[in-house]
Amino acid sequence: MKYAEFKQLHMHRQARHLHQHGHLLAERRQDSFRLRLFALGDFYAEEWREWEQESILFIHLFQHPDGLHEYLSAIRLPEKL
Repeated sequence: MKYAEFKQLHMHRQARHLHQHGHLLAERRQDSFRLRLFALGDFYAEEWREWEQESILFIHLFQHPDGLHEYLSAIRLPEKL
């Protein structure tokens, strides 16, 4: 799925699609939030949750690699590329 198509989905459908088709690259903590970075198609998605909570606050999308800066030390690439 391309960036523009994904952006049009409701957040709950975005989350479902991310968990089914995205590649979890890294996870980090920022203040009281848990952030998970996914790669999907031609973009990246950052899932924001309050720490120790299951509900998603929002999903931040980006295409430029500059957004990866905070994750570089924690990114786990898939074994099969």
